Amino acid sequence: MISILTQERLLGASLGVILTSVVVLEQRRYIYSSVSDSQSHSQVREPIFGKKSRSEFAHSWNKTVDQTFGPLIKSLSSRGW
Repeated sequence: MISILTQERLLGASLGVILTSVVVLEQRRYIYSSVSDSQSHSQVREPIFGKKSRSEFAHSWNKTVDQTFGPLIKSLSSRGW
């Protein structure tokens, strides 16, 4: 049976892979559209993840990770790890 810690690591890794894939695909789409727009002399579109959205998402992500793994970190710290 898979331990809880292993399940959490797998979940975290899976979510990280999914998030990274979405960001990479969105950036590729933005790059391709900006290249085609510059060739047709059109106005460049703003990416879906603007600076404000990225910082808000990063803050939410960090807060969620802290809330999720906070008790585990405290437990391990109290044991001297």
